[in-house]
Amino acid sequence: MNKYWNLLWIGVLFEIGWVVGLKHSYNWWTWLLTIIAIYISMHALVVASSKLPAGTTYAVFTGTGAAGTVIMEMAVFGEPFQLAKVGLISLLLIGVIGLKFVTKETGQEGERS
Repeated sequence: MNKYWNLLWIGVLFEIGWVVGLKHSYNWWTWLLTIIAIYISMHALVVASSKLPAGTTYAVFTGTGAAGTVIMEMAVFGEPFQLAKVGLISLLLIGVIGLKFVTKETGQEGERS
């Protein structure tokens, strides 16, 4: 089970990378890295969704990716710190962590869960 959650977290890291890359790419190789990150993040999402519920997987992927992108922009690229943003990101992450703990991996077709 953790294999697919770990793959999802790797996908989230690459999602943060490509979203930041869309804003900050400036030459052919930074655009190439952004395109590679898009592919890896989407592939990880698809594979993780094959064993985890799609709705939960997508919510965790997009929620954590959005939170990570905002944090990355504030920490690395000088986006202004706002307490309201941090509070809302915290609320979002609490929901994502909760989804992870209550979600079970789906078995192969014909197997019992």
